[in-house]
Amino acid sequence: MRDSGVISGVSVAHDRASVREIEAASSDDVQTVVERLLARDGVSEAFSLQTCNRAEAYVVTDDAADGRRALDDFAPDVRDGSVRHMDHEETLRHLMRVASGLESLVLGEDQILGQVKAGIEAAREQDAIGPMLEDALMKAVHVGERARDETAINEGAVSLGSAAVRLARAELDAPIGEVEALVVGAGEMGTLATKALASVDVGDLVVANRTVANARHLAREVPGVSKAVGLGDLGGRLRDADLVITATSSPDYVVTPNQLDDAGETMLIDIAQPRDVDPDASDLAGVHVRDIDDLETVTDRTAERRERAASEVEAMIDEEFDRLLAAYKRKRADEAISSMYEAAEHVKRREVSTALSKLESQGDLTDEQRETVESLADALVGQILAAPTKSLRDAAGDDDWTTIQTAMQLFNPDFGDLGASESAGPSEPSGPSIEFSGEPPEDLDREALEGEVPRRVLEQLSDD
Repeated sequence: MRDSGVISGVSVAHDRASVREIEAASSDDVQTVVERLLARDGVSEAFSLQTCNRAEAYVVTDDAADGRRALDDFAPDVRDGSVRHMDHEETLRHLMRVASGLESLVLGEDQILGQVKAGIEAAREQDAIGPMLEDALMKAVHVGERARDETAINEGAVSLGSAAVRLARAELDAPIGEVEALVVGAGEMGTLATKALASVDVGDLVVANRTVANARHLAREVPGVSKAVGLGDLGGRLRDADLVITATSSPDYVVTPNQLDDAGETMLIDIAQPRDVDPDASDLAGVHVRDIDDLETVTDRTAERRERAASEVEAMIDEEFDRLLAAYKRKRADEAISSMYEAAEHVKRREVSTALSKLESQGDLTDEQRETVESLADALVGQILAAPTKSLRDAAGDDDWTTIQTAMQLFNPDFGDLGASESAGPSEPSGPSIEFSGEPPEDLDREALEGEVPRRVLEQLSDD
């Protein structure tokens, strides 16, 4: 994979979209999304992220228009106002904001960082992460870790599970100590909800899970859980419960209206993605269904308390964003410079070989004379390319990608067509004559060009 390109992104998230719309955008798993994106014309890298609050995809292409086209049908069933398309720089900043928790429904929550890392591993398994996304995603993870290590962004942060418990305490008529609660799901979200309920000494606490062994493990881990059951017992447990928090990973509804026919007064808080509770259940008398959208009021209060930390993280992102953008620009310029030097070196080797052969025919050459000829050729290459090298670096700094792309095309000849010169004199130029002047740039990135440009040329450039 090449070290250059542009990243394009698309996001359907809680700040613009409803739970139903996020669910629609998450109809395929991340592996399927990445596989489909990699098959699109011009896409060299791809990444997808799906959580309870967002469904996102990212691609790397040579041209931004190709990236937008590759992502156009990411969420075909979601209204346009809920879909956010991001260009290269927006994408870089957005990934850092997501990983640091600034874009989360629960400001600063820690789960998102693990979800980003899991998404990266999933994409790597499909060989979908190349140099561009590697830099962007690793920078996002780095910022996420810095935000939590160096600020109080996650201090006092609540999980969706604990936010659900806060919402229940605010809306239930009975004291929480008299409430019979049921948590459906023993995964990460279910565990957080169970711990949150146990921490407020709920009256009775039951955990139901498809795999009963996992429910029993959670019951042993969390003091206060009275019973662990399988989903086969769910109907009876729903009738007994005053409060139900659902958090499974099931692709289908786990709780249906039929199961709640005679449940009486019951509050169900669905924090799963896709949803666990059939929305039609809310039409039943006494059944109150809440979802992630309803948690906004709870999480807004916690966000206010961490405003100062959020400002610190914003400044951190500005700093890291500038560093990442500068690194990308330098890479882009260095790739063009590498092509330029590689092309020049190829021609130089051919012409030096021809010149030495002709000199040999006029008499034996000493090693010193051979070195003089080669040094002359190296010096010519270095001096001629010094000015365009600086110009390419300046073009990268000014976001002048057209100049860089043109340079890569001009200095990327088909080496197979360059045979040894058969003429008695120097080779005729195959393109327009361009006059260069100036000194080699002091900031030439020798490490980036290593392997593309002969070491002696790099040393010549550095020593001049």
